[in-house]
Amino acid sequence: MPALDVDSANSGPPRRGRPGYDRAQVLEIAVSLFNEQGYDATSVADLATRLGLTKSALYHHFDSKEQLLSLALDEALSALEGVLDEPGAQHGSAAERLDAVLRGAVRVLVDRLPYVTLLLRVRGNSDVERAALERRRAFDHRVTALVEAAQAAGQVRDDIDGPVATRLIFGMVNSLVEWYRPGGPVDSARLAHDVVAVALDGMRTR
Repeated sequence: MPALDVDSANSGPPRRGRPGYDRAQVLEIAVSLFNEQGYDATSVADLATRLGLTKSALYHHFDSKEQLLSLALDEALSALEGVLDEPGAQHGSAAERLDAVLRGAVRVLVDRLPYVTLLLRVRGNSDVERAALERRRAFDHRVTALVEAAQAAGQVRDDIDGPVATRLIFGMVNSLVEWYRPGGPVDSARLAHDVVAVALDGMRTR
């Protein structure tokens, strides 16, 4: 079923008996449901029920469940990739840039927790998931290059394999999705400080 132009749809009078959602709200609710039930186990009917819409009304916003997944994964990946292009990741010593990337990654995880959670659960079961995993690998490779540059400059220990160090560091960062809840006693800035203190400071040369 072709997708309706959402801006045009939202500009008209609200339809009686049907909750009003924009695309961002539909996507947010879909991501929450995917995380609760698993993407593969969630049907379009499940999404429509959660939203209080008919399936045809849901298709006014998005062409398919797979499009929702693609947009959700892009939300997480684009934010992570953007960290690598921020000024702190572009200027300074390799160790300083690595520090900035880790802090940025923690910030992204906190700010987009449901989206990053979904990203970390994909297993490559579709073209959309495989494309997302390829982008994750490319991100990891760029971080590994920073680790190796810091090692070459004598700023972090060189007795640790660069790719292994990257996996260990992001294993810690990624584990935050399992226990961190926004609004708790630790805000994103303090959380980023603690991650850097544990993950990176232990690697620095003395």
